[in-house]
Amino acid sequence: MKLLSQYKTLLLVVALILLVAMNYNTVNFGIENDCIGIVFSSILFAIGSRKTNFKVNYFVVALLLIFEFVSYRLHTKSLHFLALLLLACLIYYSFTKKFSYIAFICILLFSSIFNKFFEHLTSEIKQTLCYGVYLTLKNIMTIDRIEGVNFYLNGAKITIDTACMGLSMFKTGLLTGAILLTLEERKNKKNFSVVQIVLFCSLIIILNIISNYFRIVTLILVQCTQENVLHHTVGMLCFIVYQVLPMLWIIRYFQPKKEEIIVTKTKSNTLVIVLMIVVIFITSLEMKKEKNDDILQGLNPKYKIETGKWIGPEVFKIETTNKLIYIKTPSHKPLICWTGNGYKIIQTKEVTVQNQKIWYNVMEKNNIRYASYWWYECGNKKYTSFVEVMFMKLLYNKPIRLINETSVLK
Repeated sequence: MKLLSQYKTLLLVVALILLVAMNYNTVNFGIENDCIGIVFSSILFAIGSRKTNFKVNYFVVALLLIFEFVSYRLHTKSLHFLALLLLACLIYYSFTKKFSYIAFICILLFSSIFNKFFEHLTSEIKQTLCYGVYLTLKNIMTIDRIEGVNFYLNGAKITIDTACMGLSMFKTGLLTGAILLTLEERKNKKNFSVVQIVLFCSLIIILNIISNYFRIVTLILVQCTQENVLHHTVGMLCFIVYQVLPMLWIIRYFQPKKEEIIVTKTKSNTLVIVLMIVVIFITSLEMKKEKNDDILQGLNPKYKIETGKWIGPEVFKIETTNKLIYIKTPSHKPLICWTGNGYKIIQTKEVTVQNQKIWYNVMEKNNIRYASYWWYECGNKKYTSFVEVMFMKLLYNKPIRLINETSVLK
């Protein structure tokens, strides 16, 4: 027993390494999602952690249990990868009593689960920003009209593409802010309070919205929305002028005031860590099992699946004379697929059909407009929220799917 106590740090680190090796595919998936962000966040956690008397382990363990429960039920790689990162943070905190709230936020933001959340909001955010730009410029320059993300100027159409959402700039801005906060702490040898950290991050988000707003304004003024050198130069300049420079100015008024904390002695939480290792090990075994939910199971008979075909392991296609129907796994959001294939989203809104809410979109490609209806489905119920349908899947473990019907708009 004394031997185990003496080498417990080494044993826990070895256990973590073995879990990482066991989950090679999951770790590879997480790193491929955003390698630079995860690496920088992890380094920031190691160098920016500070001593704290706050019982961080309770919060981290609660998150870890939630993530692993969802991963076990839904085979969600992104959450399972995040759980492995949380376990590493928990082990580090257990033996150093140090924790970095700043880096912890960055770890969450650079996870693919945040990407999925952001992707499901990009359409709405983009249209709101574009309408704000329209209200600003309509009295300055001649804008005939606006349709969603399409501006009509003197008969010419200018489209704001998905790249102008600035997801990468959003996360880069927060990471830059995290680095600034960490450098200030190390320079002053004092710590920021949680309130200061949250307030500074909130200001960064506001600055990001302002940056994206002026980015779109500039692109409209120079009539450049194509992916070229000018487009990227405008984006970088707006990021520097409206986000980085204001952060450098604001940080002067966010001085860390908390002195180095003297950590009180607490009971060892080694047993808790061992239990978390067991939980992750069990989930890892479950994740290795093949989980093939049949997205065609229980499908409405009106969809003639005998005339359709699989165009991928997660996408089933049915073609009729006047309609194209896709049945997919919920992760294949149409707005993302369309913009990736060159379609311009003109309008997005919720409509009610047969007393159930679904999404209605108008899009355009090669001067042809298309009308598209799509929704998530679990059993006989339709949903417009990805989070809601995944919650239903979590509760009832029934197959869920996304149905998308598209036709030429006449």
